[in-house]
Amino acid sequence: MSCGQSNFGKLLRNRYRVLRLLGEGGFSRTYAAEDADRLNAPCVIKQFFPQVQGTGQRTKAAEFFKEEAFRLYELGENHTQIPRLLAYFEQGSSLYLVQEFIQGQTLLKEVQQQTYDETQIRELLADLLPILEFIHSHNVIHRDIKPENIIRRDSDGKPVLIDFGGAKQVTQTSLARPATVIYTIGYAPTEQMAGFACHASDLYALGVTCVRLLTKCLPFQDAYGQINDPIYDAMNVKWLWRERLQEKGITISDNLGKILDKLLKHLPSERYQTAKAVLDDLKSTTSVLTPVALKIVAIPEYTLLRSPEKIILPLPPLETFEFDVVTVDTAGREVSRDRRNAKLFTEQLSQTITLEMVSIPGGTYMMGSPEYEGDADERPQHQVTVEPFFMGKFPVTQAQWRAIAALPKVKQTLNPNPSKFKGLDRPVENVSWHEAVEFCLRLSEKTGRKYRLPSEAEWEYACRAGTTTSFHFGETITPELVSYAAEPKSKFRKETTNVGSFQVANAFGLYDMHGLVWEWCADSWHNNYKDAPLDGTAWELGGDAHRRVLRGGSWNFNSELCRSASRSWNESDGGLRICGFRIVFSTEEII
Repeated sequence: MSCGQSNFGKLLRNRYRVLRLLGEGGFSRTYAAEDADRLNAPCVIKQFFPQVQGTGQRTKAAEFFKEEAFRLYELGENHTQIPRLLAYFEQGSSLYLVQEFIQGQTLLKEVQQQTYDETQIRELLADLLPILEFIHSHNVIHRDIKPENIIRRDSDGKPVLIDFGGAKQVTQTSLARPATVIYTIGYAPTEQMAGFACHASDLYALGVTCVRLLTKCLPFQDAYGQINDPIYDAMNVKWLWRERLQEKGITISDNLGKILDKLLKHLPSERYQTAKAVLDDLKSTTSVLTPVALKIVAIPEYTLLRSPEKIILPLPPLETFEFDVVTVDTAGREVSRDRRNAKLFTEQLSQTITLEMVSIPGGTYMMGSPEYEGDADERPQHQVTVEPFFMGKFPVTQAQWRAIAALPKVKQTLNPNPSKFKGLDRPVENVSWHEAVEFCLRLSEKTGRKYRLPSEAEWEYACRAGTTTSFHFGETITPELVSYAAEPKSKFRKETTNVGSFQVANAFGLYDMHGLVWEWCADSWHNNYKDAPLDGTAWELGGDAHRRVLRGGSWNFNSELCRSASRSWNESDGGLRICGFRIVFSTEEII
């Protein structure tokens, strides 16, 4: 059986269902598929399909195909940013390998939609260089690094290096003799095109990828079949990327420029020899790229408030904390666990009670759901730009609520013990929107910092933390990660849990964004996003001011209502009293 179009929908090896053609290369065809033995989990099938003539060439191509399977098996099992090999087999007259499906889009598609800036290039290098360091430590050269072979994974925003079809196992002796020539014009250095690839060849291709993303200049084929390159002068062996940036009015730091220039040196001996060396130079210059920290440092030691006897307390020092970020597949199985870090400051609410506020970087994202997901109230999907802010690491706890309820009243009284499920470290619930606002007002009076409820746009941005999947964990959640009305019912806890119980956060360092308690937002309820603000602010005009937005789902709601884009509402004076909240603070907002 082949994977031809007439066989779409049929099973390979009585297990893998071929869905559609994804692409075709010199040795293989790639198909989207699903694994019937794993609840139809998505996967990718590569079919050996060499477009070569002669038995010798076909045999060599088959060796490359088999070597790719070995490389994926060896590397993908030990690195979360390389696809895992799921199966390798022969059926009929064809060879097949099955690999992990990476949900996301290639950097080629990204650069067609946007222009990269220096910060993004630095982040990309910081993410990709450890992958190269890993594969090079296993004596493997990829030999085909380019935007098409790097997918930004939706679940965590991390780049994944794909297509090891041209990867080469190297030894000291193999480096000294020419190998089969595999390369992509416009990305490969001259030694690789001559058959002598080395570790520095991959670093060269990575440098080329970066300057193409920066300039948005890709090689193209003209009407006569000739390759044209807007940023490389082949006659003079010179890169012109700096000139193109100047024409576009784009500037980059001298430090990054020197790193890229060294990656692009013509002679391998003049380039970086290891990925670690590039990382070391990159890390030595990243301290200037901390806009949030700079903004905070600029806050004066004190500022007068409304009355002369009150002063704004200086922002407590930022601390770095570490946390685990987990990604699951469509069946809910953990596929990666990364150790991350972020910044926070600690607000002292009383002698014994504190509240941790995590630094959330600004950015632009697509708010809402695409047509195939969610309800009409989550559309139209639209681009929103959010300024940096701080957000509670957890929903407000009952201990924190009680500490603030003991402070003087601003607009209304607060019940110090409103929750149905008692526990100092459980989230406060059974509070109205007005009571949540009163909490913010009292905390603001105490600290001089304008604490408030998040806008709906800020909440979704913070929840997604750079992901575009249904949940920041991936396309599903499990009772081992989230408190919600799980199936089977034996795994449904039927009550709240302590905040942070699951010990996993999203990429920003926020816990319990899915499930646990519905969280109040500042916005009035609107039935959809038509004419919604695009700057991340709360949507107060129009809509129904008596109803306020809720986000995140709850311990007693199913997973569908716990999605990042899912939204609901409640009467602002309470109504269905199952709601909690978390608070935010923007450095430019003082009272």
